[in-house]
Amino acid sequence: MQVPSVNMLVLEMEIVGKTYGYYRIKITYGNKNALIAFSPDRRNLVFIDTGQLNDVLEQNEYQIRKLLHNKRKSTFYIGFKLKFALRNNKKVQEFNDPDKIIVLDRRNGNYLSYTLDYGDSDVYKIFTDGCYLQEKRSGGFVALTYGEKGFYKLYWGRLDGESNSTLLELLAAIEGLKHLPEGVEKVRIVTDSRYVIKGLTEWVINWKLNDWYTIQGRKVRNIEYWQEFDKLTQGKYVEFQWIKSHSFHFENTICDHYAREAATKNIKRNPKKVKL
Repeated sequence: MQVPSVNMLVLEMEIVGKTYGYYRIKITYGNKNALIAFSPDRRNLVFIDTGQLNDVLEQNEYQIRKLLHNKRKSTFYIGFKLKFALRNNKKVQEFNDPDKIIVLDRRNGNYLSYTLDYGDSDVYKIFTDGCYLQEKRSGGFVALTYGEKGFYKLYWGRLDGESNSTLLELLAAIEGLKHLPEGVEKVRIVTDSRYVIKGLTEWVINWKLNDWYTIQGRKVRNIEYWQEFDKLTQGKYVEFQWIKSHSFHFENTICDHYAREAATKNIKRNPKKVKL
């Protein structure tokens, strides 16, 4: 399998001034600096400097814009600092292509992230889903694994109290990873949650660089679960495959059914497992 080359750059931004509605932002990489300007109102980005670092920023304009567009207007202020990672790769927009397999390879101390048209055929598969019922204030999550001697195993659990579907999707993925057989290094997580995929392949690395603070300057929500997810993938090769929910996908349909069952019945947090 040919692996695309991805160069991850870690930079720092600092808002150093404001003129006519544009915030001047200093970008630092090693001993190099470059200035850009951004208007939260106009959502306009201007590259001010010239030089090698400025060239890198212009080549990765899509990622810079995405980062600044996701920052709320009220969180722009002089003195704001943030470390962030750039994928120095022309094909970075492929990470938003729902038909692509997104890979996170953390073997041998690496943090490689790239996309593939087709995943590795020799992986342990985890299918996940979560369901939150607002009227009952309860949720269920399911991880369906396939890989041991051709058998499916189903792990499911319930979470009571105020929650949301995205958290339950994350819990489902965590549960699947917790039950990986010993020695399994390569795994594919099949989910209908873009939140889970983007979380581990895009957001977590920036959160870790900033002591688990977001670009809004706030602590990450559900931080303990993201930290557990991050820990469980250390040393692993993980493929993420997105599927559309309720699209008659066999394993996703099973997960959806049991997630709803878990949300409506008195099942404790500790998941159970069954062979299908």
